[in-house]
Amino acid sequence: MPEGKSNPKGFYPEIIEVGIVSVVNQIIQDQYSSFVRPNNFPKLTERCKTFLQITQERIDNGITFNELIKVLENYNYTQPVTVITWGNMDMKVLRQNCQMNNLEFPFNGKYRDLSMEYKKFFGDRNQTGLWKAVEDYGKKATGKHHCALDDAMTTYNLFKLVEEDKRYLQKPSPPTIGDRIDLSKVLKNYAT
Repeated sequence: MPEGKSNPKGFYPEIIEVGIVSVVNQIIQDQYSSFVRPNNFPKLTERCKTFLQITQERIDNGITFNELIKVLENYNYTQPVTVITWGNMDMKVLRQNCQMNNLEFPFNGKYRDLSMEYKKFFGDRNQTGLWKAVEDYGKKATGKHHCALDDAMTTYNLFKLVEEDKRYLQKPSPPTIGDRIDLSKVLKNYAT
């Protein structure tokens, strides 16, 4: 986050924190959290430190971007993954950071922006913030706002709520004759 309205020459946003909640068949398999040292703009602005409530020291002790990519590649398992985020900036910044560092994008599966799905599902005009969306469900967000792992867990919890609501709107399959008639009773009459 640059200080003020003007960006330094060549500025682009760099990933400084990662939070992952890995889920397979609705069971949390793994959680990962780390700070990431930026390559091109290693010194955080006061605005960034205040907004995210982090210190320069924590960032300086983080992993490198190359190490982050290796971590993310490990989540591809044996099949493509579906990455779910709240908003599109995480994936845009990750793609841009990969390009700027001449690294291959680490995911080969699908990507879902849950904030857009939420917006369409509820017919909202504007995108709703992650924590506001959780509160709209009458729930509390997990942990601290803008902490990557806490936001990832909150996104997962919200994903479960939205998916459950979508399930209620699915058109049920029409009943079969077997659903309408208990054939065992009918056959019992003919068995004698």
